[in-house]
Parts: sequence; C-alpha cells; structure tokens
Amino acid sequence: MKIRTARYADVEAISQLIAPLVIKHILPGCSEQGAEILLKSMNSESIENYFRFGYQYWLGEVDNQLMAVIGIKENSHLYHLFVADPFQGRGHAQQLWQHVKAECLASGNPGVFTVNSALNAAPVYRKWGFEPLCEVRERSGIKDIPMRLLLDL
Repeated sequence: MKIRTARYADVEAISQLIAPLVIKHILPGCSEQGAEILLKSMNSESIENYFRFGYQYWLGEVDNQLMAVIGIKENSHLYHLFVADPFQGRGHAQQLWQHVKAECLASGNPGVFTVNSALNAAPVYRKWGFEPLCEVRERSGIKDIPMRLLLDL
C-alpha cells in the first residue's frame, strides 16, 4: 500500500469510499435520525468542509486505486479511518495509523490522541492502545465509544 497526503481534488473519491462502508458497517446501529446525520457528514460537500477547516487526510492506494483513508482533526483527533472491504484484515488500517501518528508527533502532537470509535472498531483501537473514556454513548441517534491514547514519550 502506498500512503500519500490527500488533496482537495480527492474529496469526491474519499466520499465515494467512505459512504458505502458507513452504510454497511455503522448505520445498522444508528437510529433513522442518526443514519441521516452520519451519511450527510460523509458526503463530498462535508468532506470539502473538513478540508477547509484544516482537517488532514491521508490515502492508502494499491495500484493507484484508493482503498483506505484516514482523517485527523487538530493534529490529535482520529476523525475518519476506513478501509475498503476487500482490503480489510491485512493490516492496512494499522499501517495508515502508524504513518499518521508519526506525522502528528512530528508536527507537535504531545502524544495524546482521541477517537470516537464506531462500536465495531473499538477492539482495533484497543489493540493499538486506545482506552475507552466511558461506555457506549448515543448522540443524535449515533452510537460510539470515546477513546484516548496516551503515549509515553
């Protein structure tokens, strides 16, 4: 997998990768209202806004095909992490995370990262050292688990 920094021109491709994964893996646990909010937050207009607000994205590509994306807010909050179904279970998410974590640390992150984990992703984040800050919470019909990683630098 080749990892590169995303550009504004990648917005549509990012949205097209993320939306079907959200529908399949996250929406089943959401209310109707939550599903609507979550899907809207993954459309290309929303991704454009994330770029405008300074979120940083990196892409994973195989044979020049987008197969994974990771987004970071404020150099510390893991906002998006998605890997296309055919590529899951091969370590690509961890490879992306390790790359981006190093980038954030090099850009001044003091070793503190957060994520609002989808319920099905929490075991992966725990494996990477993230700890739950509370039990499952529900906001506007969307369930997640707030988690934090404290690195001993």
